[in-house]
Amino acid sequence: MSIVPTPEPNPMVPPMRSSLPPPPPPDEALGPLRLPGPTPPPDESELVDRLRRGDSTAFRDVVTAYQPALLRLAGTFVPSNAVAEEVVQETWIAVIRGIDRFEQRSSLKTWVTRILVNIARTKGVKERRTVPMGSLLSDAADNAAVSPDRFVGPPGKGAWAQPPARWSELPEEVVLSSATISLVIDTVRLLPEQQKWVVMLRDVEDWSSGDVCAALGLTEGNQRVLLHRGRSALRAMLEGQLGRAS
Repeated sequence: MSIVPTPEPNPMVPPMRSSLPPPPPPDEALGPLRLPGPTPPPDESELVDRLRRGDSTAFRDVVTAYQPALLRLAGTFVPSNAVAEEVVQETWIAVIRGIDRFEQRSSLKTWVTRILVNIARTKGVKERRTVPMGSLLSDAADNAAVSPDRFVGPPGKGAWAQPPARWSELPEEVVLSSATISLVIDTVRLLPEQQKWVVMLRDVEDWSSGDVCAALGLTEGNQRVLLHRGRSALRAMLEGQLGRAS
């Protein structure tokens, strides 16, 4: 069997170039580049175990992470900052005493907040000297979230007689002023208690509906109704002030 020699390239003839594009690198051949998503939260089991062992560093980390939100929540339901600080302090004492009984059926944040809710409700009743306007309102579903007078046309098929003001068009200095922020906080305090908790956790603390239901012991349907009514009542109470600022 004879071996055919490989012909030598002719330097006078330019090499042929393929009209096809080169194959993609291996990584690109698998599909479009995908940016990594957010890092998932670490498993809380180790943190809870450290808390149960009395690890002071773990406790300090938890307090640092949760303290600002707990103070905001407590301050909305009790009459003064001093009482709010007492509520948060009692919450942490209850966490230390009860961590061994924490079954981890919810997140640590939800469990701690549930403790705060119970303490704040008790403290709020004891410390409140006057009845807030919101307590005269009802959480019941038979109250209209928006007054029917705001609409024209047949029920369920009408339109706004007077559309809500667009707060996004307000001057930035009005929206971000300390007076406006204080007005919003003070107005949230006027909501009925259940609506107030739901609005604070969903719209201020950016909780998911599932976490709110777990912390407050609500069904998903009740949580949606309370959130809708709380937002509607909050807007109605703020329209008089922010509407005039536009």
